[in-house]
Amino acid sequence: MKTIIIIPSRLSASRLPGKPLLKINGLSIISHVLKKAQQANIGDVVVATEDKEILEEVKKNGGQAILTAQWHKTGTDRIYEALKKINNSNIDLIMNLQGDEPLINIDDIKNLNNQMIKNESQLGTLASRIVNKELYENENTVKVTTKESLNNSNFPEAINFMRSNSDQTKNIYQHLGVYCYNLETLKKFISYNQSPNEIKYKLEQLRALDNDIKINVALAKSTPIGLDTEEDFVAIKKIMEYKS
Repeated sequence: MKTIIIIPSRLSASRLPGKPLLKINGLSIISHVLKKAQQANIGDVVVATEDKEILEEVKKNGGQAILTAQWHKTGTDRIYEALKKINNSNIDLIMNLQGDEPLINIDDIKNLNNQMIKNESQLGTLASRIVNKELYENENTVKVTTKESLNNSNFPEAINFMRSNSDQTKNIYQHLGVYCYNLETLKKFISYNQSPNEIKYKLEQLRALDNDIKINVALAKSTPIGLDTEEDFVAIKKIMEYKS
C-alpha cells in the first residue's frame, strides 16, 4: 500500500500568528515537522499551504509544497485539494500531520501507518495516556474515549471526542491531531458539510463520527506539546535546544 503524508500549514493562526515560520535551532517549525515526516520514511511528504512564504521556506529546505486556496475551513479540506493537484493515482493512504508539532514521535507516525494497513481501517488517529489531571479540565486538550483500553498493539474504535471534562474516566485519552485516511474515506469526508457537532466543539473529527465513519485509535508513545501560544513556543524551544 502506498502512503503520502500531507502537512497543512498556514500563517494566520488566531492565537500565534506566523507560527510555522518561527525558528528553533535555525530551522522553522514547518521545516522541523517536514524533517520528522521524511524520517518516518513511509512515503512522499508534501506541505499544503495558502501562503507563499511557507511554500518558499519548504522548498528552500529541500521539501515539496503545494499552494492551495485560502477559503478552506479545515486542514483536511486543504490536504484534499493538495492531493488532487498531486494527481497520483497510486496513493492508498493519506496521512494528515499537523504543521505545528515539531516534537511528534517518528515511531508514532510509523505505527499509525502500520495499523491502518494491518486492519484495513477507514480512518485512524493517535492518542496518548493522560498523565496530568489538569489536562482533563483543559479545554484546549482534546480527549478521546475508546471502546477498549489502548495498548501498544491494538487499534480500537473511538466512541467520542470532547474538549470539556468528561465524567467518564474509563478508556479516556489525550487525542493527538494526526489522521490517516484511506482514499475513499477522505473523499467521503470532504463531501459532507461541517456537522453541527463539528461546528459547536470545533473538532473536525466529529464530522466523521456524525456520518458513521469509524475512527480507530493507536496508542502514541509520547505526547508532543501543541504549539498554540507564546508559552508553548518557549517550552518547545527549550526542549529542542536542549536535545540538540
